[in-house]
Amino acid sequence: MARILLTTTSFQDTPGPHLARLAASGHEVVGERGPLPEARMLELAGSFDAFLCGDDAITRAVIAKSLPRLRIIAKYGIGLDKIDVPFATENKIPVTFTPGVNHTTVAEHSFGLLLTLVKELDFHISETKAGRWSRRTGHEIAGKTLGIVGLGRIGKEMAIRANAFAMTPIGYDTYWDAAFAQTHNIARHEKLESLLAASDIVSLHTNLTPQTHGLINAATLQHFKPGAILLNCGRGELVDNTAILNALKDGHLGGYGADVLDVEPPKPDHPLLHAPHCVITPHIGSRTHESVQRQAGMALENLLLFLDGKAPLAQANKF
Repeated sequence: MARILLTTTSFQDTPGPHLARLAASGHEVVGERGPLPEARMLELAGSFDAFLCGDDAITRAVIAKSLPRLRIIAKYGIGLDKIDVPFATENKIPVTFTPGVNHTTVAEHSFGLLLTLVKELDFHISETKAGRWSRRTGHEIAGKTLGIVGLGRIGKEMAIRANAFAMTPIGYDTYWDAAFAQTHNIARHEKLESLLAASDIVSLHTNLTPQTHGLINAATLQHFKPGAILLNCGRGELVDNTAILNALKDGHLGGYGADVLDVEPPKPDHPLLHAPHCVITPHIGSRTHESVQRQAGMALENLLLFLDGKAPLAQANKF
């Protein structure tokens, strides 16, 4: 029997067969409310055989303290930037993940943020609830150009929806699926600056790496059309918060819609929580009943297969 640290809240809070299957597995499960910072992970490290984790800080120090007991890190999700994968690999700890389970719901959420911004739905809803019949004039997204940074699974879903909304999708990525792009009429931009200059809305769906950290900053924002909208359902660290705040205040950026922040949960004084023309949701882009069951099912399958001595469905590292 293994002792498993379960930190992902959507796994724990969303009904579904994954809960019954985990309970029936016979393993000891200890639940925490993540995402956990490094300090809390260090307190827990060393007493578990497995992590079934979300966006917790599984750093080199956490992994080192977890040895030699830790046998597997099973990620609930696809982003691995919070896990020191090279150090896990060095210590022959498999890091599993769940590709292909949440692209639909994240793309839907991105369009929800977009529509909220262009129609100013947050303002209208709060005003109506307060008993005021206040009205502002919004915009259509039909006919606008959507620049997609990262044409992976989620980026592709964005392009499909852009076409359905009579938008023009364009894309930037180092990897390019030419067949998909041709089928869905996506023009490729070889340079990020070119895509930014051509877009009315920019949506970020690229991985967080040392190269993409702070990708949208004071310099790259200068390439945006005046009044363009930026969407971020990738990672909070893809943008420079100060640059975003300044661009919102001076009107160069027409709106910022994000499901992610650099620190989660944020402190009440986080600069973007009270910024003008800014809509922030609490990292719920992949949190639907449908996607949670797909994601939880695959994360749990990866974990249980490994504990049974079998190959997981998806492992991010090899050794």
